[in-house]
Amino acid sequence: MTLAFIPSPSVGEVQLGPLPLRGYSLMLILGIAAAVWLGGRRWAARGGEKAVVADIALWAVPFGVVGARLYHVITSSEPYFGKGGDPAKALFIWDGGIGVWGAIAGGAVGAWIGCRRNGVPLSAFADAVAPGIALGQAIGRWGNWFNQELYGRATALPWALEIDPAHRPEDTPNLATYHPAFLYESLWCLGVVALVLWADRRFRLDRGRAFALYAAAYAAGRFWIEYLRVDEAHHILGLRLNDWTALLVFAVAVHYLVATTRRAAGRRDGDRFFQQVNATSSPKN
Repeated sequence: MTLAFIPSPSVGEVQLGPLPLRGYSLMLILGIAAAVWLGGRRWAARGGEKAVVADIALWAVPFGVVGARLYHVITSSEPYFGKGGDPAKALFIWDGGIGVWGAIAGGAVGAWIGCRRNGVPLSAFADAVAPGIALGQAIGRWGNWFNQELYGRATALPWALEIDPAHRPEDTPNLATYHPAFLYESLWCLGVVALVLWADRRFRLDRGRAFALYAAAYAAGRFWIEYLRVDEAHHILGLRLNDWTALLVFAVAVHYLVATTRRAAGRRDGDRFFQQVNATSSPKN
């Protein structure tokens, strides 16, 4: 018997006149806003123009959303293209179903385009926005709470998440409470924010190393959180596909961190860029 639990929302949307306000979409929007806000503050603190982050986000966000949805649809194609599936629902992003790895990949492409248009180094931009991305993920994960998705195995822990019968796994229809995997990931992402902010102040990370640290730390947390999940997923050698993706991202990020740290000698590309910006904007005597 569960003595305490986290209740799930009875509805995932409310009507504001003729327009539906979906909790999932709202949390995504708040997460994006938080990421742009923190990224803009860090960019401005380094000597850049705060508005540049918002300008680049206009490219990164749409590409990220498309990449996130494509990753989900490709890796979980049965509801859309399997037997009895509905291909049109592949477009219904408000019903849930995005892949973080696709969002990062798609967002990186959009950021690259935005950086080229604004004349800034992609690595310096990535380092500035890395903790903001983690903050946005921490907020955005609460969209899964509204949709009663992204939960783990059944549990009776005091912080268990109550799931309505319609959203429970088919093999445990009579079990009401499960691990709140979305909450675990949200809290982990807040820890990643703190880690990257601390490490950047302590070690002066540059050349994409702050972003690599974010990627490695997030991948490590995503691996064990993904292992808790019980929803349908493709498995390879006993592990979920997203676990293998997390392992790959972790390995690449750690390798990049080690390789660049060995060659590092303080801030380089980022500092040179901001020094040029500051020199150009400083009044001449």
